[in-house]
Formats: sequence, C-alpha cells, structure tokens
Amino acid sequence: MSRALVIGEALIDIVEREGQVVGEHVGGSPLNVAVGLGRLGRDVDFLTHIADDPRGRRIVDYLKASGVQLVPGSTSAKKTPTAQVRLDAAGSATYEFDIDWQLAGTAEVAPPIVAHSGSIATVLEPGCRAAAALLDAYHLSATITFDPNVRPALISDGETARRRIERLVERADVVKISDEDLRWLDSRRSPEQIAKTWLSMGPSIVAVTAGGEGSFAVCGAGMVRVPARTVEVIDTVGAGDAFMTGLLDALWSLDLLGADRRRNLAHISTDALEHVLSTAALTSALTVAKAGADLPDRDALRAAQQ
Repeated sequence: MSRALVIGEALIDIVEREGQVVGEHVGGSPLNVAVGLGRLGRDVDFLTHIADDPRGRRIVDYLKASGVQLVPGSTSAKKTPTAQVRLDAAGSATYEFDIDWQLAGTAEVAPPIVAHSGSIATVLEPGCRAAAALLDAYHLSATITFDPNVRPALISDGETARRRIERLVERADVVKISDEDLRWLDSRRSPEQIAKTWLSMGPSIVAVTAGGEGSFAVCGAGMVRVPARTVEVIDTVGAGDAFMTGLLDALWSLDLLGADRRRNLAHISTDALEHVLSTAALTSALTVAKAGADLPDRDALRAAQQ
C-alpha cells in the first residue's frame, strides 16, 4: 500500500493574455496534483472523466509521461472538458469552464495510502456525489486530503456547495485552501478563525495559502507560518495545486500517510509542520516561475532545496 489515488477533473486550459490565445495546456486541479506527485517519483492512480478524442488523448499522454496511471473507465465522456483561462497583467488567472463531470462505480485500484480530491469534482453534479462516496470508502485505508479550490463560475447554489465542502472537511485528514476561497465561503471571519474551526471538525492539518503573503497551517500542536519564496512570477496557474503536491510529498516522506498513521498525523509537531509548509511553498514557487501548471520533478525540487 504505497500508492496515491487522485479523483477529479482533467481538462485542457485554453490560455488567453490580452485577448489573444497564447497556448493550450493540460490542466485541472486534481490532475495537476496527480502529475506533480508522479513527477516526484510517487506511484499515482488518477480517476477522471475525459473523452477518447484528440484533447483527451493528449491528457492521457501527458499523464503517462509523468508516471501517472489512468484508472480504467476514465475515458467515457462525450468530449474532453476545457477551461478558458484569462491572465491579467500580473499573471493572475480567471476561469470559464465547459465540463460535464460524472463518475460511475468504484476505482479498480489497490487500497491507496492517500486519497485526494477537490475543486470541481467535489461540488459539480452529478459526479460530486460519487467522488464524496469514494473518499468515504477509502477512509479505512488512506489519509484523506481535500482542496476545495472553489470555482464560483460553476456553482449555481452557494449554500449547497458550502455544505458539501464542510462535510468533506469533516471527513478529511488534511485540508488545504486559499485565503481567497475562504473569503468566498465566509467573508465574516478571518482565515485564521475559519482554519481553527475546521481543525476542530476533524482534520489533523488545515493549511491556508495567501499568495505572496505566504501560508500558515494549524494542527493540534499549534499554528505555523511560512513566507512565500521570492521568484519572478510568470503566471499563477497551478500554484495552489503545486502547494498541495508539496504538502503531500513532505507528509509522505515523514511516513505520516495511511490510515494506520492517522494518530501520528494528528500529533504532528509544529517543527515538522513548518518543514511540510516550507516544502509546499518551494514547490509552488518553482511552478509560478514557469508558464502554465508545469510542476517540478524530484531533481528540480532537490536542486532548489540546496
């Protein structure tokens, strides 16, 4: 039991800057996490919903090149989803999606050590119900990790989405979220207040990113803060997914993943958590320094850590 299972959307990002299409990239928040872990040498299974069309085949090739195993049944969509990604002068992105999200049955994989999902996969009908059920099913074997990565453009009922997100927070062991997403979820309270509330609901770690302001995380032992790495930002596509990847990789290296490590994870020290956040911040910094969600491999991460 040494594999990760990532559940969620895969799509093609059609990137625009100043009104001009500047490229098409393979994307999707869960896909980025799966690819990021694969590039770091982790064994990963990825369950998604794409088509056997040119864009879908491009996604399949991209996954294979990163060492990610596509779960059987993932290519049954009528067409592969897309996202129009519009970049402003600072490289910040806004999104408009064309996606049909569905899942059927259970993933034909061995019990994973960690099961991750989030973003569109956990709020968009009808597939969000199946995604949540799968995370529940894998709770007996795996650490459950969750990144809401809210996409308001796809949410027609805000209260229903908030309830779904809260239920997943209750079932997760590790939650990562941006301060921007927290403002959408609850503008009345500070990110620190919400993170502490969420920690009391069940997770062992709640991590919050704040772009150039760095990140913080809370655990049973307390709170830690880590500054953002100073880099020249090309664009922010995949920044949060890279942070999630670094977070998971660091916890994996500390032997804190798996249901049998749940108690150890709940007692993580603030020193260990600071190391985890620092690794996540570095992984994110290496990603925003490149165009698109081009997450680093193990060699690049090691070189940057020296």
